[in-house]
Amino acid sequence: MSEPGGKPEQGQTNGAANGAANGQAPAAADAAMSAVAEADAAPAALGSATVTDVEVELQAALAKANENYDLYLRAKADGENIRRRAQEDIAKASKFAIESFAEHLVPVMDSLDKALEIQNASAEQLREGVEITRRQLRSAFERGRLVEINPVGEKFDPHRHQAISAIPAPAGVAPNHVVAVLQKGWLLADRVLRPALVTVAQGS
Repeated sequence: MSEPGGKPEQGQTNGAANGAANGQAPAAADAAMSAVAEADAAPAALGSATVTDVEVELQAALAKANENYDLYLRAKADGENIRRRAQEDIAKASKFAIESFAEHLVPVMDSLDKALEIQNASAEQLREGVEITRRQLRSAFERGRLVEINPVGEKFDPHRHQAISAIPAPAGVAPNHVVAVLQKGWLLADRVLRPALVTVAQGS
């Protein structure tokens, strides 16, 4: 009991304070626990979503890698097939490069065989047969792009001619020009198969 108009007793004051504190403590604790639970749940949810996204992206990347690998294998196989066919074509071209030219030479051999079958042929007949055979041979050469080099009177060309000797320039022949052809040369498709052997007029 306190005196009228006086201060409350010490026990009463402490009891009221303790009662107020005890009533607020459970509420504050519950609020704190809820906040902690929410804080723990948020990262977990975020982490779960991130892992799912990574797995989806990984699967997509693996699928794309497999697709690219299949394309690579197909391209590699196509390349091998092309290389093999090219090698076969080169081998055939090398083996049968002379086939066309040989076809043009066969009639020449036929003409020579027929000429030899003639018994007691006259010189005129032999000459005529040789001329026919020569025309056939020249035709075969032309079809095979085999062209003779006969540079009489032409300027000396070291790429196509081989000088055997040089003589003083005769009348009507300019210096460094071909005076005579000792042996004709031949071109095969614009490439020198055999140079012409020539005599060249000396320069002044």
